[in-house]
Amino acid sequence: MKRTAAFSTAAIALAMPLAAQAKLPEPVLKMIAAAEATKDPAQVAAVYAAAEAAYPDEIEALAKRKQTFDGLVEKRAEREALLAKEEIRHASLFDRWEGKGELGAIRATGNSDDLGLTAALGVERIGIDWRHKVTAQADYQRSDGDTTRERFLLAYEPNFNIAQSSFIFGLAQAERDRIQGYSSRYSVSGGLGHRVFDREDLGLEIKAGPAWRTTKVIEEVEPDVGRESYFAGLAAMNFRWQFAPTLKFTQNASAFVQSGNDTYTSLTGLEAAMGSGLSARLSYRVVHDTSPPDDSAKTDTLSRITLIYDF
Repeated sequence: MKRTAAFSTAAIALAMPLAAQAKLPEPVLKMIAAAEATKDPAQVAAVYAAAEAAYPDEIEALAKRKQTFDGLVEKRAEREALLAKEEIRHASLFDRWEGKGELGAIRATGNSDDLGLTAALGVERIGIDWRHKVTAQADYQRSDGDTTRERFLLAYEPNFNIAQSSFIFGLAQAERDRIQGYSSRYSVSGGLGHRVFDREDLGLEIKAGPAWRTTKVIEEVEPDVGRESYFAGLAAMNFRWQFAPTLKFTQNASAFVQSGNDTYTSLTGLEAAMGSGLSARLSYRVVHDTSPPDDSAKTDTLSRITLIYDF
């Protein structure tokens, strides 16, 4: 409140020199001061344009006044940016986390064709140079007393900005998918990334680097295999598009390329905002392994209908 009042007082004070010398009527000066007090650039520009059109002889004086006002706005923005950075620097480890929780139903095709439940949690912390992202997901279902889907995923990804749109990333991921024949699979990778777009309504992020994966196959599926480890390459893309006020399209894709078995994943989603932090999401995931364990299909698909809560 103190900052706003000071800014408004400074804006109104700009009228004093002009009022003393100028031929502009007092109501016009008050209108200009009121527009400046709103700090709305569009409104300020419109009022100044109207004043210049009505009083062409005062264009030079109006231009000087607006230049002074723009300088005040710029200094205020710089001061607020510095205060925001200081707040981030002094934030504790548990502050500034944002995320969403997801809960819903699934329908699977490929290795299974049943209904089940899905839950997910994603949180992100954005600092000055660092971004931290944690993702957890669980898909589970039973049919006629038997477990027909049991997939769990946990991932942690830190990013460090090295330029305005480029960053270094790391990724640690653990997953379990019994239907695909894996009792555990761990991945560690890192590399370079680039944010092609990073706007409020449009985002595109690409990244790539080396990776290491170790996989343990379920003994009942392939008793003689046990745990296998490989060096691999990782390439990934994250895309989001807010194409309407309440509708958002997302597309995430990744590829682990290694000797013996490549894994390609695609996750397509459509979200519709419902208000109060709630949204509905329809998604379709495809996972393709070029050489899965015996008796497992190469391609596994999963359709989800979920409710999301942003926090």
